[in-house]
Amino acid sequence: MTLDFKSKATWSGVQLALRAAVAGGFAVAIARYCSFGYPIFAFIAAVLVTDLSAAESRRLGLIRMMATVVGAAWGALLAPLIPSGAVAVGFSVLVAMVTCQVFAGAAGARVAAFICGIIVLDNPDQPWTYALHRLAETGLGVAVAWVISYVPKLFNFEEPRGVVDRNDGADAG
Repeated sequence: MTLDFKSKATWSGVQLALRAAVAGGFAVAIARYCSFGYPIFAFIAAVLVTDLSAAESRRLGLIRMMATVVGAAWGALLAPLIPSGAVAVGFSVLVAMVTCQVFAGAAGARVAAFICGIIVLDNPDQPWTYALHRLAETGLGVAVAWVISYVPKLFNFEEPRGVVDRNDGADAG
């Protein structure tokens, strides 16, 4: 398999990878500087929310934050009520995902399940504090991805408005 360096898709993929790498690195660095307990949440959020389009990064970030709120709330509620274990994690995933499906939209359901399941599995002494910390770390990652999304693209392959592609297939018989 070889890369076609003349392909728009290849360069778009390279740009996205570069943005995700920078966003992930900055998110970890800032999380560590702020002494966050689990910089991995900032890292994951930054990489998942990063997109070449600032509008898409904003959309993904809002979904991620709403889902994190749902997952953190359910995790903090359930962790002290049910003993940590496989059944508890499975139940917490079910509750978080169904909540997202019904109220927040299906797009963030897996993220909510992930956050909720981690809180229930870890079963911290102070579940609300733990949940708020995961929310803050995720928020940091989303914010970094949003900032990175406004950095101009290295390569812009979009056609200027008004330019017509002469090989659009319209003349095919």
